[in-house]
Amino acid sequence: MPRQPAALFGSLVTALLCLACLIAPTHAEDKAASPRIQEEIWALPLPLPMFAYVVRPVGDGPFPLAIMNHGVSLNPTERSFFPLVEFRDAAKWFARRGYLVVAPVGSGYGAAAIDLPERGHYGPFFSKVGNCTKPNFRDPAMAVAQADLWIIDYMAAEKRIVPKDVIVVGQSAGGWASIGLSSLNPPQVKAIITFAAGRGGRVGGKPNNNCAPDKLVQATGEFGRTSRVPMLWIYVENDTFFGPALTQRMHQAFTAAGGKAEYHLLPPFGHDGHFFIGSPDAIPIWSPLVTKFLDEQR
Repeated sequence: MPRQPAALFGSLVTALLCLACLIAPTHAEDKAASPRIQEEIWALPLPLPMFAYVVRPVGDGPFPLAIMNHGVSLNPTERSFFPLVEFRDAAKWFARRGYLVVAPVGSGYGAAAIDLPERGHYGPFFSKVGNCTKPNFRDPAMAVAQADLWIIDYMAAEKRIVPKDVIVVGQSAGGWASIGLSSLNPPQVKAIITFAAGRGGRVGGKPNNNCAPDKLVQATGEFGRTSRVPMLWIYVENDTFFGPALTQRMHQAFTAAGGKAEYHLLPPFGHDGHFFIGSPDAIPIWSPLVTKFLDEQR
């Protein structure tokens, strides 16, 4: 008889706790930083249960919350080997600024790559946009946005966070979901930061080959009609998923519709600027922009 989703989820908690042991202790420089931080793996009992990498200041809090949304892979094998956290150094940077950082592992990824039954539009992998002739860019973004809202509500109920001091950070598809979240204007979220945000990039593995660029721009404008959350959009010139011409069109559509987004295009970085946020060497480049933006929102 098939095991129930809750049992499957529960059976993975021990495995994830073991994975937590693979996260090295904070480095000496981390210990010298203020505040001191600690890294953990949490099992979040949300309507759609999730695991999350958590890094936070040492102490009971409450702390301001930063949710960090990862990107997607359309390859099932790649999803099953997805890292526990794509942007550990970036997450630790936010924790050192006093944030409790929650980086959820999406359904269908890593140790969460299990065969759960459908739950509405939340399936084992709920990030597909469908056929490129008629892509659905909106629903995958809103699925992750809803998960973010569940995380906010849960952390507030646990009195872990300052309820109205939340920021959301997203990379690639996680950034796209963060743009979608902005269209809901949740009162707890005071700022959103995206790195290389978009959907449908590198179709067939070909650089700068988007699934449906005109429809992506259109969907971005639709989000902008209701979005009023201050946003910072960061892109890199040699991003082979979402190049400058496309992202500038997305920004123009978003702001023309009424959205509030500050756009920055940074010089080429590494082999592919799409993975900019994952590199510790990138922190000195993006951190001044993020620091200035966050300080302006306080």
